[in-house]
Amino acid sequence: MRLEAAIRLIAGSMLILSFLLTWFMDPRWVWFSVFIALNLMQSAFTGWCPMMTLLKKLGMEN
Repeated sequence: MRLEAAIRLIAGSMLILSFLLTWFMDPRWVWFSVFIALNLMQSAFTGWCPMMTLLKKLGMEN
């Protein structure tokens, strides 16, 4: 799997997890979704994402 596809998969999975936690556990989990959205927005402008750095350190290549 390519790096960009892996990042999209992880972001989507984290959003689904956040929505489920918000629905079933506590409404304050919505802030996790906000964090993910803000991170995606900043990565659109900067081209850098913390998950990209982590995946590269784990050996995933472009």
